[in-house]
Order: sequence, then C-alpha cells, then structure tokens
Amino acid sequence: MVGIIFDLDGTLWDSTDEVAIAWNQAIKEHTKIEHTLTGDELKREFGKPLDEILDDLFPGLNSSEKEELAGYLYQSENERVESAPCILYDNMPDTIRRLSEEYPLFIVSNCQKGYIEAFLKNTGLGDYFKDFTCPGDTGKLKADNIRIIMERNGIRDAVYVGDTQGDADACRKADIPMIFAAYGFGNVEGDYETIHSFDELLHINFEGMKMRKK
Repeated sequence: MVGIIFDLDGTLWDSTDEVAIAWNQAIKEHTKIEHTLTGDELKREFGKPLDEILDDLFPGLNSSEKEELAGYLYQSENERVESAPCILYDNMPDTIRRLSEEYPLFIVSNCQKGYIEAFLKNTGLGDYFKDFTCPGDTGKLKADNIRIIMERNGIRDAVYVGDTQGDADACRKADIPMIFAAYGFGNVEGDYETIHSFDELLHINFEGMKMRKK
C-alpha cells in the first residue's frame, strides 16, 4: 500500500496572515525591530528550513539573537494557530477523510515542534493522520524526515504532496514521487503530476505512480 505524505503550509492550509500577526506581536514584545512582517513575505519563505527563514527576515541579528528570537516567534505562532481562522484549501478536510479510508496519511513539514499539533487541533483532523514529524522533532530536514516516517511506519512506497521546489528536491533525495500542489506558495522545475485543487487527489492513481527522474 502507498502512504501519502503531505507538506503543510501551502498544501493543506495557508496560515501566513495569522503567523504574521503572531510574529509581529513577539517582535514587538521582545525586540527593537521596527519592521512589520506581512503574510505575503512569509509566503515567500515558508517551506524553507527554519534557520534560512530567520536569516532572510532578520539579517541584522547575530546567531544567538536569532536563536533567542526564534523561541518567542514559535511559541507565539503555535499558540495562535491552534484556534486562528487559518485558510483551509477548498475541500481539504473532506478529501483527507476520504483518502484516509484507503491510504495511511502522514505529514512532514519544515516547521518547529508543536506546529503540526496546532494544525491538527485547529482542524480536528488528528484522527486521520497516522504520524507526522518535522525538524523541531528530529533536528533533520525534509528528505531525512520523509525516510523516518516511512521507516517508522513500515511504508515501502510513498507519494509526497507539496508545493515548492524544496519539496521536489527533498522527494528526489528520498527517492519518492511528488505531486505538485499548484495552488500553493511556490513553483517547481520539471514535469510533475499536478493538482490545481486539493480534491483532485481523489482522482489520482497513487498505486500506479512511478518515480520520474528529474
């Protein structure tokens, strides 16, 4: 049986406006930074490793300052998105429920510890995912985390659903095929199975997908 592994931001939901609110609050309370972040700025960053996001957004801070700020940002973010009105992509909850009847579902995201749990609490979809992980749990990035999920759950074949080139690169390293969520935050180079709305997943033959070498 094929396991379906999902990216989170830009694939299952869009939390960027709410995360911007949370981060701006943390920045106001704990720093003298005057820049106000926007959801559009975060859309360009989400999907990258967390350290890279901090480097892009706060280039004036040294490593220890960024590490300290990150703790405040992630705590504020996790607390807010547990209940904030984040954008769920059309028909996502129902599609997840229906897919879970036939396939084991998982989440692997380049996020901090607690963020996936906040998503599951917000959406009430926790019962439909078998497992999840992220760099905040393992200290590893997406390709390794994909392998961890597969090995931990005895999944021999998997398909990843993601929306950025980083997702595509991770799938290549993990040697699994990717479905490109074209409605999400990014673009990919190459020829990938593509969906333009989340419920198109219901019409894909996951068992028949073959790894395409890019």
